[in-house]
Amino acid sequence: MLSFPNCKMNLGLYVTRRRDDGYHDIETIFYPLRVNDVLEIVPAARPKLHTSGLAVAGNETDNLVWKAYQILSADHPGKVPPLDMYLHKIIPMGAGLGGGSADGAHMLRLLNEYCHLGLSAAQLAAYALQLGSDCPFFIYNTPQFASGRGEVMQDIALDLSEYSIQLICPKVHVATGKAFSMITPKPAGFDLRNIGSLPLTEWKHNISNDFEGPVFAQHPALAAIKQQLYDQGALYAAMSGSGSAIFGIFPKNRKAAVNTDTLFENFYIA
Repeated sequence: MLSFPNCKMNLGLYVTRRRDDGYHDIETIFYPLRVNDVLEIVPAARPKLHTSGLAVAGNETDNLVWKAYQILSADHPGKVPPLDMYLHKIIPMGAGLGGGSADGAHMLRLLNEYCHLGLSAAQLAAYALQLGSDCPFFIYNTPQFASGRGEVMQDIALDLSEYSIQLICPKVHVATGKAFSMITPKPAGFDLRNIGSLPLTEWKHNISNDFEGPVFAQHPALAAIKQQLYDQGALYAAMSGSGSAIFGIFPKNRKAAVNTDTLFENFYIA
């Protein structure tokens, strides 16, 4: 059985509070993007994870696909058989796109269907939260206003299909923990629940990502890429998550010519 885990971009991202449990409260819009990994499960004599494509850091037991398998195997004994799990990585890591989180969440969804577990979306989202703060989003995989650690979600009526989106993934890895350590939490500068009533041409002046300041200070090339997108017609451009991916939203069938020497990938989503 096949699945194609997709990535996401953040439309606005505010870090509002450091919590007593060490996590941070945030406010953001998660928006799904059509850049995908490939995940396949097939019957096997014993469970094994195989990876290809982009190199995946860590060992098998660190991978969220493996962890998702272990969680559901433990909670549903006898119902989750041994499987070969094949993960082909296309979504760059350390880019703020949630690729690893998507892989884990899609594995939960695959197992739920393949093993006929009958879990609801809410139950799958609860399992996904055990994998990571933004994993529950990929259970629903529709535009969501997210708060709390990122797991408290509210449907947002937002459709960007009449625009083209360009996704730039520079050769920079930004560690999420390090990025959070550079942030001073403060109230959100804009109520993102109102994004649907704000013309896209006004996003530039009202919506921001708190991580851009400290991350751009360390990596000026990222700020330069964002400016290139604006200089070449982007209606809105920003960094996704804690970086380093930069996206631009353009009028339909438009995109920028960006200096490819600094890029890992340059995805264009028509």
